[in-house]
Amino acid sequence: QVQLAESGGGLVQAGGSLRLSCAASGRAFSMYALGWFRQAPGKEREFVAALDWSGHRTNYAQSVKGRFTISRDNAKNTVFLQMNSLKAEDTANYYCAASNSPLVQLGRSDYNYWGQGTQVTVSS
Repeated sequence: QVQLAESGGGLVQAGGSLRLSCAASGRAFSMYALGWFRQAPGKEREFVAALDWSGHRTNYAQSVKGRFTISRDNAKNTVFLQMNSLKAEDTANYYCAASNSPLVQLGRSDYNYWGQGTQVTVSS
């Protein structure tokens, strides 16, 4: 069992940056693939970024490619999402997720554990 807790959300102006963190508890954190998803009001939860157990393989949604960076620190059981050049359309509740698979996962159904989310609001 893995428990996830996001932090780092907040209000930022367009063009600014935020760094989200997700701390995990439980065993074998380094064996899980991890991902970030987001959900805006009235919309479905969508994929943002993911990485494999090693952190060497990553995948990004086209809408955030070149602006967001996902990374992990297995020694600290933490996954990060560095968000730069933020836009109003990035406004959403951001969720981290962990998969029992060690490989990069892109779909919501591929993840077994979810955090409660952290709100990111970008003002234009």
